[in-house]
Amino acid sequence: MLKSANLRVLVRRSLFSLSLLVRRCSGQSRKMDLSCMRKTYKADEEAFEENHLVSLDPIQQFAKWFEEASHCPAVGEANAMCLATCTKEGRPSARMLLLKGFGRDGFRFFTNYDSRKGKELDSNPYATLVFYWEPLNRQVRIEGMVRRLPRDVAEEYFHSRPKNSQIGALVSQQSTVIPNREFLRQRNVELCEKYKDIEVPLPDYWGGYILKPDIIEFWQGQTNRLHDRLVFRKKTCSTLTETECVQVEDGWVLQRLAP
Repeated sequence: MLKSANLRVLVRRSLFSLSLLVRRCSGQSRKMDLSCMRKTYKADEEAFEENHLVSLDPIQQFAKWFEEASHCPAVGEANAMCLATCTKEGRPSARMLLLKGFGRDGFRFFTNYDSRKGKELDSNPYATLVFYWEPLNRQVRIEGMVRRLPRDVAEEYFHSRPKNSQIGALVSQQSTVIPNREFLRQRNVELCEKYKDIEVPLPDYWGGYILKPDIIEFWQGQTNRLHDRLVFRKKTCSTLTETECVQVEDGWVLQRLAP
C-alpha cells in the first residue's frame, strides 16, 4: 500500500511538472513553443575525432557503432531506421522500417513493392537511410542507389519470418485505402484459416531491396552544438585540397563537415 501511495504521489508530481513545462514553453497560447526543450549531449573531451575511427572502411565503422547500439539497453531497436524516398518530380516521403542485413554490398530491407516507397523507388532509385541512437547521441546517414534483391533471397527471408507476419503481408495491400480496421481483422482470420496447415506463398508484390552506399555520415552530438560530422564519400579527391579530404580505403574519401 505504501509503495502504491508513493507511486501515485510521484505520478502526480511528474504530471504537475509536465504541465508547468508545457505552460512555460507555450506561453499558455494555442501555439506550442518548444524552444525551451533542450538536451545535454556529450562534452568536448568526448568529441568524435578522426583517430577514434575503428576503421577507414565506413562499413566496418558502421558495424562497430551498430554493435554498440545493439548492446545498449536504452536503445529499443538498433536496426530501426528512417527510409527517405522521393518521386521523380522531387516530392519526398519518409517512414521508419527495419534494417535486415548489411555488408560491403550494401544495406538490405524488405517491403511491399506496391507501397508508396516501392513505387517511388521504381521511379527514382536514389534513397537515404538514417539511424538515430538517441541514448548514445549518435546518428548515421547513408545515401545511395537502391535495387531489388533476387527473388530467391526474398523467398528465403520471407519464410524465416513468423507465420503470422507472412500472412500479414498477404492481408495488407500496403498504402491502399481500406474501410476500417475490421476489414483487416476479417481478412486475417480468413487467411489464417486458409494457410493453417500449408506454407504461405511469397506474394509477387513483396520482396527485398539493397541500398549501395556512396555517402555514409557519422554524427555525434555535442552539448555546445559543435557536433561531430565525419563523412565518407565514394569519389576521388582530384578536385579537392588535402585539407578538405583524405583518401582512405576502397575508393572512399573521408571529410569532416561543419555542424
